[in-house]
Amino acid sequence: MPPDPANDLPSQAPQDLSIPPSRDLPIRPPQDLPDTTSHHAPSPPSHDLTQRLLDVSELHGDFVLSSGRRSHVYFDKFRFLADPALLREVAGRVRSLLPAGVTHLAAPEGAATLLLSAVALEAGLPMIVVRKEPKAYGTRSQVEGYPEPGAVVALIEDVSTTGHQVEAAARAVERQGCSVACIVLALDRGGADALRTAGYRVEAVVSVSPAE
Repeated sequence: MPPDPANDLPSQAPQDLSIPPSRDLPIRPPQDLPDTTSHHAPSPPSHDLTQRLLDVSELHGDFVLSSGRRSHVYFDKFRFLADPALLREVAGRVRSLLPAGVTHLAAPEGAATLLLSAVALEAGLPMIVVRKEPKAYGTRSQVEGYPEPGAVVALIEDVSTTGHQVEAAARAVERQGCSVACIVLALDRGGADALRTAGYRVEAVVSVSPAE
């Protein structure tokens, strides 16, 4: 066989691939790391939320309450239900009052469903809406949403003076095979006592007893 031309190439010395000693490398000064400390103001304490909720909702004049009584003080629930920032805070507080083991959230039909939706988004729990009476069309249901038998339910109400409406909602939920673990009121104006007398555990974000 003819000689391989590659064998006639002059041999080369192996290259030094080692890293030079560290003393030969330029030394850079240390760089400041980004500040990852949160600079957000701490969440306001619950008493501050209580005061702000009362400040926006308490009205003075001549009013007829749901109980039929007249009063010079009225708490307008829409003043905090219609404020996105305040609604979010109230919903967070309601969520913190939920007992362990709750699987569903419920509320009577009406304005309380605004708070129900906000708390459900916070807690990631399915919702139940309770009508005053079964509707006369479609499914003809009184209890809407996901009233699954065996569900452990927390009822949510915005303002309660007598407790009648949320108690009726609780009874309707129980007839669906659910259990009511707790009733949470955003603002208790006397309804909690009646609900406790009826046998329910009751929590409230704010409890007030204004002079009539």
